[in-house]
Amino acid sequence: MSFGYQILGFGGASAAGSTTNYGNRGLISYGGVSTPPIFLGKNIDYIAIDTTGNASDFGDGQAPVYYSSACGGGGRGITRFGGYASSSPDGGAPAGESDTIDYVTFASTGDASDFGEVTGTRVLAAAASDASRGVFGGGSDDSGVTNRMDYITIATTGGTTDFGDLTVARTGASACADATRGVWGSGGGGSPHYNNVMDYITIQTTGDATDFGERTAGANYASGLADDTRGVFGAGETPSATNIMDYITIQTTGNATDFGDLPYSATSVAALSNVTRGIWAGGRVGTALDTISYITIQTTGNTTDFGDLTRGTWGSSGCSGD
Repeated sequence: MSFGYQILGFGGASAAGSTTNYGNRGLISYGGVSTPPIFLGKNIDYIAIDTTGNASDFGDGQAPVYYSSACGGGGRGITRFGGYASSSPDGGAPAGESDTIDYVTFASTGDASDFGEVTGTRVLAAAASDASRGVFGGGSDDSGVTNRMDYITIATTGGTTDFGDLTVARTGASACADATRGVWGSGGGGSPHYNNVMDYITIQTTGDATDFGERTAGANYASGLADDTRGVFGAGETPSATNIMDYITIQTTGNATDFGDLPYSATSVAALSNVTRGIWAGGRVGTALDTISYITIQTTGNTTDFGDLTRGTWGSSGCSGD
């Protein structure tokens, strides 16, 4: 991820505060495009979440990257947290893990600016945020799969600060948040490789995560989004690609419940949301997808077609805000 803010998808997540803080502009940033010799993108697309239609160009990030993380708050979107970066400014093959953080202002289109640096490097983390703080948990760093959480103050540029640890190390997890609590769900790379563990934190209070419950299935390369009470996790690999969505009530610990299905089984889908609607964008089913679909978060069921991205992409990051 909503406050409407999300990761990668990747593992993206949302944020919170009163419902007046939810924004209707959604951003889908960077990602793999699978069109050699251009393998990675640095383009940022945007949509109006409360309408349907195709995405438009917002601007570019500082460099081509995929498997980064995103969140938002206070009118600012953190469009990139780490990721695998390209050695080429025009998007050649990935060259290694990145420590870069990018940001944009939601209300004005344009290219991303430098925010600061990740402590070390990080790929495939999952992000949760409230109106002022973004927390990035899990992923892989220069020592391997990690349970580390770091945070930033979204309104002030700079590097990350240690937050605490997740209950298990994981990469490619999903995350979501309401006004006060962030929840991480599933992931891979640890033991077991495809875990169904959910953890939660209080975003404004540093410390280690606490067990929340279990997802309906273990999944890696999954995504998450939320409104002000309910979180929804979807897509990923289990180890085969899945179209499953399940949901939780963020303030009530317990196991997830089936929500419905995405239109296809895919991994590396970007997720974001506003106060009522969740968006799933792109992903990988052998090749990069340009599909955008949506759900009404408080109504269980399958997704509905929204429109198309400007091009197919997977491993993108999603966030939203004013």
